Amino acid sequence: MRKQNMTRDWIATARTLSEALPYLQRYTGAIVVVKFGGNAMGDDDAMAQFARDVVLMRQVGVNPVVVHGGGPMINDLLGRLDIQSHFVRGKRVTDEAVVEVVEMVLTGRVNKRIVQAIMGEGGRAVGLSGKDDNLMVCEADDPELGFVGKPVEMNVQALHDLFAAGIIPVVAPVGTGRDGQDTYNVNGDTAAGAIAGALKADRLLLLTDVAGVKNAAGDVVTEMTPEDVKRMTAEGVIAGGMIPKTETALKAIDEGVRGVVIIDGRVENACLLELFTEHGSGSMIRPADLPPLPE
Repeated sequence: MRKQNMTRDWIATARTLSEALPYLQRYTGAIVVVKFGGNAMGDDDAMAQFARDVVLMRQVGVNPVVVHGGGPMINDLLGRLDIQSHFVRGKRVTDEAVVEVVEMVLTGRVNKRIVQAIMGEGGRAVGLSGKDDNLMVCEADDPELGFVGKPVEMNVQALHDLFAAGIIPVVAPVGTGRDGQDTYNVNGDTAAGAIAGALKADRLLLLTDVAGVKNAAGDVVTEMTPEDVKRMTAEGVIAGGMIPKTETALKAIDEGVRGVVIIDGRVENACLLELFTEHGSGSMIRPADLPPLPE
């Protein structure tokens, strides 16, 4: 019986690979930006699985870029260093002491852990931040919040160079100021959207800890247009923490990204499900008149 069940599993696996062929062909050469964060970053098994998925994407011809957050790790180190946080309108002020910790954690501990995970699964990865090669030049998003930045200039040539070398870029959302002196902490989703827009990416995948965008009945909406998002936001259906994610999606689409998907990163192989299966995963936002990728 055990042998028979195993045979069924192998047949199912082979069928899945065969059914994925048209999607594998469709995304050959495509640029996919993945915002990685949430609970998966603190779990070794989830990290390894994510890394394996990214390596597989690269192996079949996709050009992935990983952009990560690291809020819990930043908070942990701020607490251990006894650096007190100040808040304005409920938002943390990023002063010089805080931004120093932010850069240390994001470009060091978090970034290199993801790079190591990808290398451990047989891929090639290089970690960098928005400060490297002026990838992400920023201005203060709100002077009262200190060194919280919004990207105003992007230089993505370094990412194209890494694609050409078969290397997966892993980007920490830390930017440089126009004068080349200041350091800015950039929201991870915002950074991923800006990078995807500058690359004119085929997909921006925002991994979250929720199933996707839900309608008034509480059901996940699998396909949406920008007009749908604006209407649901005006009606109060899209609310709370989902608003900045959908705002990031709309801005990325305005800048040339073909589609943005808000995905539950807790689901196994969520990125592969979205890219390489008919079912997909999460909530896709894209213009209604967008032509499909070339076959």
